[in-house]
Amino acid sequence: MFSLAGRVALVTGSARGLGLEIARGLAGQGAQVLLNGRNAGAVAEAVASIRAGGDKAEELAFDVTDAQSVEAAFERLDRMAGRLDILVNNVGVRDRRSLFDFALDDMRRMLETNLVAPFELCRKAASRMIDGGRGGRIVNVTSIAGPIANVRDAAYTSAKGGLAALTRALAAELGSYGITVNGVAPGFFATEANAAVAADPAVERMLLRRTSLGRWGQPAEISGAVVFLASDAASYVTGEIIAVDGGYLSHF
Repeated sequence: MFSLAGRVALVTGSARGLGLEIARGLAGQGAQVLLNGRNAGAVAEAVASIRAGGDKAEELAFDVTDAQSVEAAFERLDRMAGRLDILVNNVGVRDRRSLFDFALDDMRRMLETNLVAPFELCRKAASRMIDGGRGGRIVNVTSIAGPIANVRDAAYTSAKGGLAALTRALAAELGSYGITVNGVAPGFFATEANAAVAADPAVERMLLRRTSLGRWGQPAEISGAVVFLASDAASYVTGEIIAVDGGYLSHF
C-alpha cells in the first residue's frame, strides 16, 4: 500500500533539513524524486546522498519565487520524466520580527515564498496530473504556527495559515480529477535551521512541558506522514492537515 514504485515526485526545498528527509523517504519507497533548491551545488550533494543508498533521485534546481525559473524547471521536468505524480511543497522562509518592524515588502516576500509559490506549483503540477489522467498527490508542508500563534511571528503564521486554507480549497477543486491535496504541519524539529533555538535551555524546558513526547522531533520523523499521504494507503484522504508535532497541539 505504501509503495511508490514507478511514480515521479518533486520536493521543493529538499537540499537539506526536512525537505531532504521527505525526498529520502519517498525515494526509499521506490519513487523517482526530483530534488529542488536554489543552490545547485547543495542540490547535487543531496541527490548524491540518496543515490548512494541505491534509490532514484535527480537534480532540479530553481527558485520557486521566480516565474521564469519555475516555467523552465517544469519544461525540464517534462523532458526528464514525462510525468509528475507527487508534488511536495516544502520550501519556506521564516522571519521572526515584531509587527512594527515589518515593512510591507518584507510581508510580500514572506507571502511570495510561503504561499504564492506553492499556489503556482500546485497549478502547474495539477495540470500535468490531469493531462496524464492518472490523478496525483499534492502535499503542502504547513506548520503548527498556522492554527496557533506566538508573538513576533505574524507574517509566518499568516502565510502558513493561508497555505492550510489553500490545501482545503484545492482538495475541493481537484478531487474530481483524482488528485488529493493534504498538508503536513511540523512541530519542533531539530534541523540545521533550528540549531540556535535547539541550544536554548528555555526552549528545551518548554518542550518537556508542552510536548507529549517530551523532546524535539528528529528530521527523519517527518517523512512517514508524507509517504502515507503520497501513497495508495491515503487514497480516500484529502483536505486534511496532519500535525507531526510530538503531541504539541493536543497537550495542554
